[in-house]
Amino acid sequence: MTEPIRLLLADDQALVRGALAALLDLEPDLTVVAQVGRGDEVVDAARASAAQVALLDVEMPGLDGIQAAAALRAQYPDCRSLIVTTFGRPGYLRRAMEAGASGFVVKDTPSGQLADAVRRVAQGLRVVDPTLAAESLASGTSPLTPRETEVLSVAARGGSVTDMARELHLSEGTVRNHLSNAIGKTGARNRSEAATIAASQGWL
Repeated sequence: MTEPIRLLLADDQALVRGALAALLDLEPDLTVVAQVGRGDEVVDAARASAAQVALLDVEMPGLDGIQAAAALRAQYPDCRSLIVTTFGRPGYLRRAMEAGASGFVVKDTPSGQLADAVRRVAQGLRVVDPTLAAESLASGTSPLTPRETEVLSVAARGGSVTDMARELHLSEGTVRNHLSNAIGKTGARNRSEAATIAASQGWL
């Protein structure tokens, strides 16, 4: 009988980690060998436990899941990464794939499908949530509207929302709405990161 696939779970919510561990440990060919609550603990824990697949949440202290996936690829490539997140955004998907993640699924994925995703990642295959993949393709070259692009370009130079509104001849509320939309579409955490991501994609 082949050895079970060795899993590492990284999520800053202990209850979520515990629930995932309980579900995955029910599968005869999977075993959870390590759990961490911080992204900057992932590489060391993977190496110490000889994990083969790391299930990474996106939002964690230390390093986020996408940064942790990049660190694994660079420092411990024997362990492949699967992003498992509440935040099913095309921006996160693109960033995760660029960071070297082998898969991206959302947390409400049925347990059987999640277990199958783990097996496929362990085999060296790529697994992406189909709805999210379709959204990412549908978004085209840039998911930003012309106005969101303009607002984000001004945000990239710094300054307050009041300053931006004055320069763009828009109300502060409208500027905030455009910034919020741009942050969501790029999968960023704030307007500065949204501007950086958009610029790196050639959208600004």
